[in-house]
Amino acid sequence: MADGKKIATRQGYGEALRELGSLHEDIIVFDADLAGSTQTGMFRSQFPDRHFNCGIAEGNMMAAAAGAAAMGMVAFASSFAMFAAGRAYEQVRNSIGYTRLNVKIGASHGGISVGEDGASHQCLEDFALMRSIPGMVVMSPADAVEAKAMVKAAYEHEGPVYMRFGRSPVPVFHDENSFTFTIGKGEVMRDGTDVAVIANGLLVAEAVEAGKLLAERGISARIINMATIKPLDEEIVLKAARECGRIITCEEHSVVGGLGEAVCALLSEKRPTPVRRIGTNDVFGHSGPAAGLLKEFGLCADNIAKVAEEFVKA
Repeated sequence: MADGKKIATRQGYGEALRELGSLHEDIIVFDADLAGSTQTGMFRSQFPDRHFNCGIAEGNMMAAAAGAAAMGMVAFASSFAMFAAGRAYEQVRNSIGYTRLNVKIGASHGGISVGEDGASHQCLEDFALMRSIPGMVVMSPADAVEAKAMVKAAYEHEGPVYMRFGRSPVPVFHDENSFTFTIGKGEVMRDGTDVAVIANGLLVAEAVEAGKLLAERGISARIINMATIKPLDEEIVLKAARECGRIITCEEHSVVGGLGEAVCALLSEKRPTPVRRIGTNDVFGHSGPAAGLLKEFGLCADNIAKVAEEFVKA
């Protein structure tokens, strides 16, 4: 962990767009009246002629991004996850996914950690929605450094990409000078043999802390950062299943349709393995402080460690 720093992954998104804008004139950025929240304002301040505020009209924004991509631009379309994946789903599916256009969706404020904005804004279904679109890459970074690298990898990738970024500051694990990111590759954050914990987004930090708690209890936990949900890194999952024998998935998302289901689908076909899924259990969130909500819904180190200990000793 880099000197205890905490930075929101959405900041990494904004910084990456600004840096890419200096290098590539084919980048065009769309936002739905949320440039401050999504951090695309960084790009707008330097490249105002390539940034377009589409207003509170997310479906129109996705259609405009598709049009720009059809004309040879690399279009980034940004809004809150609830609106980018939810409200604009039809346009994302038909105008971007079906046509396999080069549109990159930057969705901020995903998950329960949106906090006081409440259930209407706490998108816990976006991974499921985006995974269901053929050809769509779906990702959620663990820290701001990974977020920046992810955005740059998305630019290089030919085709549609969905990236979820968080509102809350999270610990920085990676060194920007040495870290490299590859779409579809997981990362072992801590090795172990008794159980493997596969997490993404802000739950990677919680999983790392859970690994420390478990070590104190004599349990060796492998912690894996699975930033790419689709395409899933099958090799790292199957290796963990072989060597650890038990898998726990952790995501700031419903247990329906997200990382946990992707892992279970793989294992059921290629290596049946006991799995426990940590996420929201087919329920909506509600308004409250982000930290309190994460604990309430069990998306925290203490609960991950508790589930893992019970799993190992069962």
